[in-house]
Amino acid sequence: MKTWIRKSLMVMVSILTFGLITPAQMNFLDQVNADTKSPGRGSAEFGPSIPTQFQQTPSITRDQFIEDMVKLAETRSYEKFGTRIKPVIENEFKEIILPNIEQAISKTAAQFPEEDLTGLAISEQPGAGLSEKIFHIKDVRTGKDVIRFHVRRDNPPQAGYWFNFHYHTAHDSFQEHHELGSIYWDKNTPPKWMA
Repeated sequence: MKTWIRKSLMVMVSILTFGLITPAQMNFLDQVNADTKSPGRGSAEFGPSIPTQFQQTPSITRDQFIEDMVKLAETRSYEKFGTRIKPVIENEFKEIILPNIEQAISKTAAQFPEEDLTGLAISEQPGAGLSEKIFHIKDVRTGKDVIRFHVRRDNPPQAGYWFNFHYHTAHDSFQEHHELGSIYWDKNTPPKWMA
C-alpha cells in the first residue's frame, strides 16, 4: 500500500472515530500490506487474511498480566506528570504509589478467569491540564471500565499542594475513593499535567 494512502487512511479513521482509534492502534495496516503481496508477484491482491490485532490472542498468566499492566501504568503516569512534575515526584511515586497500584491491579486481575485477562486493556492517553485521569483499565469485550486510576491536586489550608493518588472500581459505580497515597509538591501551585 502506498505510504500516502496509508497515512490518509490513518487520519480518516482517527477523525471518524473521534480519536478512539489512534494511528498506534492501526498497525494492522502493516500486516494487511504484508499479507496482500504474494511472493513472486508484483501486484497486491486482497485475500481473506485477518489482521493480527483481531486474531485470537493466546492467554497469558496472571503474573505476566500484572507485570505488563504495572509497566504500562508507570509509563502512563510519567506521561501524565510531564517533564516538569516527573523529576520532582518520580522517586516517591516509585516507592509509595506504584506498589499500591500493583496491589490494586492484582485485586482486579483476581476477579477474572486467567483466560479472560487478554480482554482487559489500559487506556491510551492520560488526562492533561487539570484532569484527574491517569489511566483506566477496561474490558474491551464490553467496552466498560473496570478500574480507574486518578490523581487529584489537594491544597489544604496552610499545607501546600499535595497529589492525592486514588482509584475507583466498577463495583460501586466509581463513587468511592480507594486511596493509593499522597505526595507533597510545594507551597507553589504545580504546573498543569503533561506540561
